[in-house]
Amino acid sequence: MKIKYRHLLGHSLGVAVRSRLAAAVGVVTLLVAALTGTATGAASAAPQAAPVVAATQANAAPGWICPGTEIPAGYVITLRNANGCNGAGSWYIQPVQDGIWVCATSPIPPGYSVTMHGIGCNASIDTWLLQLARDGQYVCAGSPLPPGYVLTGYIRTGCNNLGLWFQQVARAGQYICPGVPVPPGFRTDAYNASFCSGLGGWLLVSL
Repeated sequence: MKIKYRHLLGHSLGVAVRSRLAAAVGVVTLLVAALTGTATGAASAAPQAAPVVAATQANAAPGWICPGTEIPAGYVITLRNANGCNGAGSWYIQPVQDGIWVCATSPIPPGYSVTMHGIGCNASIDTWLLQLARDGQYVCAGSPLPPGYVLTGYIRTGCNNLGLWFQQVARAGQYICPGVPVPPGFRTDAYNASFCSGLGGWLLVSL
């Protein structure tokens, strides 16, 4: 998704809760929206894609920041202090790494996928497990789709009932789920209703 997101750290607990409730909206509609940048369901419950960054990486350092501060590239939000910043709430940022839990307000650096969902962040709000994107990985609904990857399977009850999608590197001969963008060098052909847990699938073939 090539969309710029501006990360605002002043989101309240209520926003995170409403995002979780919205996750149940339309499975196929959700997938299309999440992959085209128009999602308002489970995709909005997940952390947002990496925002426009003003700070340079050279000036970045782990530590507490106040709401409205832009997140340096490659950093994520891992904790919240409700009493910080004179009661406005403060957030702890640190460099991303494989297998890190982040708050629901955190950006997702490029190259990472959302693979699990929980509650925490020192504030009883949504948290997400980030892992390096790889072939053959289950990812939560709304997780960014890396370039050259497709979604080929679906588990409705996965990721705490938000839904799990099976992520693979695109190859000719795969059946991809409805709404998945077709990577460059491929096109879709035959349709089979039995794939993707009954949502259907389109055969991926090389150009």
